[in-house]
Amino acid sequence: MVDLESGSERRVGCELTFDVLEPSLLAFQIAPATTAGTLLEEPFEMFGAEVAAEHGGRVHLVQVQPGEFKVVYSAVVRSIPAAPPTPPAGDILARQDAIVALRQSRYCPSDALSAYASREFADHLDTETGWLAGQVASWVFERIEYVGGSSGPLDTAVNTLLSGRGVCRDFAHLTITLCRALGIPARLAAVYAPGLSPMDFHAVVEVLTPLGWQVVDATRLAPRDSLVRIATGRDAADTAFATTVRGDVELLEAQVFASTGDDLALDDHVRPDALA
Repeated sequence: MVDLESGSERRVGCELTFDVLEPSLLAFQIAPATTAGTLLEEPFEMFGAEVAAEHGGRVHLVQVQPGEFKVVYSAVVRSIPAAPPTPPAGDILARQDAIVALRQSRYCPSDALSAYASREFADHLDTETGWLAGQVASWVFERIEYVGGSSGPLDTAVNTLLSGRGVCRDFAHLTITLCRALGIPARLAAVYAPGLSPMDFHAVVEVLTPLGWQVVDATRLAPRDSLVRIATGRDAADTAFATTVRGDVELLEAQVFASTGDDLALDDHVRPDALA
């Protein structure tokens, strides 16, 4: 049995300011996932433009009228201590979530890099799945330079590989693409990341192994033990913190915060780890 009282508290949130140019419908993915832990507090305030909010689970839909619009969200989450990993029963590649996580997606064209990945990791193709995924993440860490503002919203994993630089979502997209090209189910998790510098929304990768879903972070910018899951999807197209469903909206400013009541754990980014 998991002892909820033994979990540590994470304080996470953001302040987002928009210029709403016409009546619009926005979708926010900024709230911790239900699996992230026990939600102790969750104030969600909206200022400025006239608002009619519709809450749909962890995705918050908000209808706004023209004007400056600001969202102030925060949450206190008590993390759930990780239980010992339980190997999935049966063929892991026959699972629905594995099949989805093997498909190429908008930012992760794994078919375009399949031959490249096979050549680059030829000496490791017969190794255990989790270890191979770790090798891929280490390869991305060593080959790609983290440079803030170096990529655009249309850049795919191929662009990242060619330019040799990017931000967290680019590191994640390249890791996912190479893993899928090697037959490893991989998906993106948007998270709050205590210890991240500069602070922002963060993107990491989950890969399906014989021990279940394991998290890898090719940026190595934050300890994995501290992460708080927000959303999970095939790539950043599924996990955007704000989406204009209808209308015309411009993001003016975004501030993110994330902290933990405990000391940040050291992370070698080699050992297996799971994300709640």
